[in-house]
Amino acid sequence: MPAYPRTSPFLQPHQLCPDLDVSGSPAATQHLPGHPTISLSDSDALSRFLRQELWAADLEAVASRLWILTTPSSASIHALHQQKVLGREIVVTEDPRLHLVWINNRIFIKPLPPYLLSYSFWMSTFPQSPLLTQQWHIRRAAIGFLRTYRYLIQHESDLLIAQQEHLRLVPVKLNWTDMSTFLADLETVKDGDASARYRYGELRLSRLNLYAPFLFGRLSYEHIPMQYGEYFARLYGPILFIFAVVTTILNGMQVALAADPRRQSSNYFLWKIFYWFGISTLLITVTVGSSLIALWFGMIANEWKFTLRNRHRAKG
Repeated sequence: MPAYPRTSPFLQPHQLCPDLDVSGSPAATQHLPGHPTISLSDSDALSRFLRQELWAADLEAVASRLWILTTPSSASIHALHQQKVLGREIVVTEDPRLHLVWINNRIFIKPLPPYLLSYSFWMSTFPQSPLLTQQWHIRRAAIGFLRTYRYLIQHESDLLIAQQEHLRLVPVKLNWTDMSTFLADLETVKDGDASARYRYGELRLSRLNLYAPFLFGRLSYEHIPMQYGEYFARLYGPILFIFAVVTTILNGMQVALAADPRRQSSNYFLWKIFYWFGISTLLITVTVGSSLIALWFGMIANEWKFTLRNRHRAKG
């Protein structure tokens, strides 16, 4: 397969959005496809828009350390039908920071904008961008983002999922023949052609949040609000498991002490250990219960703090 042109990751005959006309004629397109308020003649505004839409600043800044969070492979992306098999709900996001980030049974995916499917867009917007310029970085992010769809859509069933009305990850007018031909061109795209973030695939949000203080200098990467019941339900399993183990140990101790009451005096040291273990378990139980209650009150207090702060701002 021939290498892709210098400024476009796919061949012109395989483009999926041929409507963009940048010839300069009176009939030429005046705005970015899918975004009627973004003028193609305003290069500064266009550059700012593309950076906002495609550049995941946080992840790009720490890309060299993302290996501690996930497999360092750009192909570590499940196809859309596999996401369903894994029981994940596909959630549409327009934030490039959240593209391919998943938590529990949800994965966030950014729709593929029509302009990235246009050969004319690539040729006119990134005409041999000089190295290390903002335009060069945006182009590499655009290539990396576009390549993720090569893994997300691997079968016709994936395309049908992407075109579902509540998702619309790709234009509904596309057919599988054209889409598969287009995606085949992206096989020539290497990791070195994409920005650093897109040398990795899916990222687990729980790990991003865990390492956020070290990677991003803040408490979390992205806070996903949850209902109280859902939040505490995540704690039930580990807590119940710990208490089940401790209860089993305590029952075993009780049986050991009660097996031969006449020898309890000779096993005073063992009895003392069991006694203090029981007292410690009781104290830990009270502490954990108190902590959960304090956490619940803390969440309520935090909500009131947020509400009052917004009310204060509204009053000016």
